Amino acid sequence: MKAGAAPLLAGPAAGQPHGLPASQLCTACDAGQFGFETTESLPEPDAPFGQRRAVDAVSVALDIAGPGYNLFVLGRPGSGRHEVVRGLVRAHAQRRPAPVDWCYIYNFGDPTKPRALNLPAGEGTRLHTQMQRFAQEVGKAIEVAFDSQEYRSRIEAIEKDYKQRETDALQALVHDAAALGVAVLRTPQGFAFAPTKDGEPMTEEQIEALSDEERQRISQAVERMRTPLLDLMHQLPRLRREMQTRIREASRDTMGYAAGHLIEELKEQFSAHPTVLAFLDEVHKDILEAGEQLREQHSEDEETSGLTGSLALIRYQVNLFVAHQPGDHAPVLSCDNPTYPNLVGRVDHLPHMGTLLTNFTLIKPGSLQRANGGYLLLDTLDVLTQPYAWDGLKRALRTRQAVIESLPQVLGLASSVALEPEPIPLALKIVLFGERRHYYLLQALDPDFDDLFKVAADFEDEVPRDAPQTAAYARLLASMARAAGLRPLDRGAVARLVEQAARLAEDAGKLSTSTRGLDELLHEADLMAARASRAVVSRDDVIQALAARIRRADRLRDTLHEAVLADTLVIATGGAQLGQVNGLAVHELGGFRFGHPVRITATARVGDGDLVDIERESALGQPIHSKGVLILAAFLRSRYAGEVPFSLSASLVFEQSYGPVEGDSASLAELCALLSVLAGLPVRQSLAVTGSVDQAGAVQAIGGVNEKIEGFFDVCRGRGLTGEQGVLIPHANIRHLMLREDVVDAASRGLFHVHAVGHVDEAIELLTGRAAGERDSTGRVPAGSVTQLVTARLAQLSLDRQAYATGQPRRLSARWRKPVPGGRRSSDPR
Repeated sequence: MKAGAAPLLAGPAAGQPHGLPASQLCTACDAGQFGFETTESLPEPDAPFGQRRAVDAVSVALDIAGPGYNLFVLGRPGSGRHEVVRGLVRAHAQRRPAPVDWCYIYNFGDPTKPRALNLPAGEGTRLHTQMQRFAQEVGKAIEVAFDSQEYRSRIEAIEKDYKQRETDALQALVHDAAALGVAVLRTPQGFAFAPTKDGEPMTEEQIEALSDEERQRISQAVERMRTPLLDLMHQLPRLRREMQTRIREASRDTMGYAAGHLIEELKEQFSAHPTVLAFLDEVHKDILEAGEQLREQHSEDEETSGLTGSLALIRYQVNLFVAHQPGDHAPVLSCDNPTYPNLVGRVDHLPHMGTLLTNFTLIKPGSLQRANGGYLLLDTLDVLTQPYAWDGLKRALRTRQAVIESLPQVLGLASSVALEPEPIPLALKIVLFGERRHYYLLQALDPDFDDLFKVAADFEDEVPRDAPQTAAYARLLASMARAAGLRPLDRGAVARLVEQAARLAEDAGKLSTSTRGLDELLHEADLMAARASRAVVSRDDVIQALAARIRRADRLRDTLHEAVLADTLVIATGGAQLGQVNGLAVHELGGFRFGHPVRITATARVGDGDLVDIERESALGQPIHSKGVLILAAFLRSRYAGEVPFSLSASLVFEQSYGPVEGDSASLAELCALLSVLAGLPVRQSLAVTGSVDQAGAVQAIGGVNEKIEGFFDVCRGRGLTGEQGVLIPHANIRHLMLREDVVDAASRGLFHVHAVGHVDEAIELLTGRAAGERDSTGRVPAGSVTQLVTARLAQLSLDRQAYATGQPRRLSARWRKPVPGGRRSSDPR
């Protein structure tokens, strides 16, 4: 524009008299592009919808068997990544055989350290069953063998032989003593010697009457017999030990006979497994050594005997730790409660006589052992929130074995003797599901993370909305409806769901990959079809389901709109006001997003260059919003006061806002409010503004554009559409428009307008009806333009400040005029 008088702009906007055409406000999906009548005829999808990159990453992680090639799956909640990855993992597991069975057996050398035993799939179950039967049968066989006449006769013969040898030795001693005139007497204290007369022990009177020579002879005889007596005293225990040894040998022979044939039968059944044969040999040896002790304890309760640590038949059982069937494939497990014991395993305890006792049969597997040889699926947040679960998982992956320890043992707090089961080697894939922030935080803060999770599968949030993807989305809808047992959808319903997917993606050219909300919507649309007695879900059913979902969640939105319509929240939708602009905000509560207008006001006076953000000063403004205010302040200085001191003192505020303010999407509205008050030009209140600005004044894209437009539309419709109302949005947001049908219909009839702007000059022209004004080659701007008025006002403020500082009379800047007096209201704002 050449220098000279700035014209007033005719119509709502120069170059955009009626805003964007209705066709740009919502990119409809043409149902005619589909070559089917209902989704019943569509095949199942041949690949996960829009996730080729993630599927390739999953394949890499599953196909590489090296250590550390575990998988981290990134994506938003509700993206369907759990179902997709679980399906891929199960398909991969189908091509792998079942892993080995694992058992724990009694360690006869060190009972506190049970041993691990692995067998081919199915053999562990068979060994467990056979050893259970063996433990029952061997006890009965031992009892029968010990009660047999043969065993009793053999024991009686041994005992009789011992008694005979004991008697012969005593009789020999008595005979030798009698020859010397001495008798051998048995007393409670042992054996004693007494002199005899006529073969009978002398009385005390007879002994007193003996002569000294006789006394001397008797003493010599007793002394002579002392050595044979001592030899006999040593010989009798030896004879008894020999008897006991022979009895034990007899018991061993009997035990060997009773258990030998059972052991041999087991050896025949497990002849192909050397580890089992070695275990059976140890069992046989222990049975032979246990002997009578095992017989005595057979009558005790087996479980209690095992818990108290005494010798019992329970030690011959097998703890089937992890079992598989021969025809199974590799296991695929999920752990919904990944506590430390649930991950690495535990040793249970049972109460007994006021204390807690355990044995090797109470060793229980964790998810790591049960998924060994296969795949374990975990949620990152669940693992991280359980004490020491993440540390336990990392330790197992680093060492490639699962050590079963209680948390007190891990922390060094246990002082009692505990079982220490032999660790089981691990060979499995861990699949962690988490959000992107979880992945990048772990990557930044945990030095082991990259070594343990070398592959990341990042699931797309949206995909391009082209013909192939639209057709794939239709197949996805058909598959989900079939899987849930719902009615098929006709072409119109599919087209409306495609439009909803674009709306969720906040981009008319993309489709959201989220399946959580889609599944719920399919169920609700099916309900609408059922209520209407239709066999197929139609477009109207989908529309009704969407409306019903909004209705269930929009109580707060209705409350805000009612407050606006009742003037409790002051929002003008008509007229023009100085320094006041309708901004737009978005709220999200419980998954429901809605927009509503907010009143932004600005004031300006002479000062030292401060631009006060009242939201920030009151600690309500958040960092990004404060950054936006600083950017617009920089734009003001550079464009309008580049050659004079910036002597403005201004303030900005969100009126009737009592909560935190975040984001820079209101910076365009705040800048226009400042330009209005500086230029003295009132702003049209029939328009609302959203968009951020950079330091050059370019308008940048923002989020929630659809909700913001619809929020202002609902307020305007509540007061009555006049044909002048509308919303200013960034030009970059045109591609994101997927507005409601009622908004598009009002725009097509000229009752509501959506204006796209690329620079603050375009926005201020629409809001004030005055040309922004461009500088010519000499740097001059048209008189009366917004740029000229703002530049002149800032120059005047600079002169005023100099006058106040020096005490000189106030001077007027060239082409400056005083703003229109009379407060903010220049016409009815409603």
